[in-house]
Amino acid sequence: MTEAGARAPRAGSELLARVAVGVPAVAIAVGLVLLGGLAFAVGLGLLGAACIYELCKLYPAVHAPWPAALIALAGLIAVAQYGTRGELVLVALAAIPLVFVWTLLEGHGSSFGIALTLLGVWWVGLALAHGVLLRRLPHGTGVVLDVLAGTFIGDSAAYLGGRAIGRHPLAPAISPNKTIEGLACGIAAAVLSVWVASRFEHWLPGGDALLLGAGVALAAPLGDLFESYIKRDAGTKDTGRLFGAHGGALDRLDAVLFTAVAGYYIWRAILAG
Repeated sequence: MTEAGARAPRAGSELLARVAVGVPAVAIAVGLVLLGGLAFAVGLGLLGAACIYELCKLYPAVHAPWPAALIALAGLIAVAQYGTRGELVLVALAAIPLVFVWTLLEGHGSSFGIALTLLGVWWVGLALAHGVLLRRLPHGTGVVLDVLAGTFIGDSAAYLGGRAIGRHPLAPAISPNKTIEGLACGIAAAVLSVWVASRFEHWLPGGDALLLGAGVALAAPLGDLFESYIKRDAGTKDTGRLFGAHGGALDRLDAVLFTAVAGYYIWRAILAG
């Protein structure tokens, strides 16, 4: 069998594996968004806990005090659900002494472990807290679904476009398989998907949908590259196997951790205007 012939079945089986895991995951995500309230917050909290645990376990030698990060994560999600955006700063700052004291009590930590744990709190925790805040805004249900649609449809288009027509590496030192052509396909698909969704949402004008879609389209690949950079530094391909062929929770939510924040502030700006 030729190399091209061998690659085609592998690509097809990989795509089928992605679909088999991705479709139920999307259905659960949509259900949680529609439920909103405590169910949505708890769902994001559980996903965030998995992400932080995976992140800290990428560097086992530094003994990152990940349980302290989970406490801080719970505080961020709770404040986002029942408090205000400004109070998130207090919880984020309180995470510093919390992580430090936990490290002292364990007795075998390191400054790098503290830094890694706080990265998990601020990268994962603050992002998912903004997802909860976004869901609480006017028309938040629809906007969260639009952001998720733009993120995941754009990611799939980037993957398929890159495999089909990708020729020029985007960031070979970070993620050799990503291409400029795939990036272009992903951006176009993300913007288009949010705009198409807006045609069924009378409260979202086309111009605002394009603005929201553009924000999602630009933030998503940055989030993907950010996580790829960390994985490259840690010397691993996936952060875990929670989602089977899709990898770990952090592998699946890397783009969302950027688009949730971008979507929140763009939608706030639109509402204010």
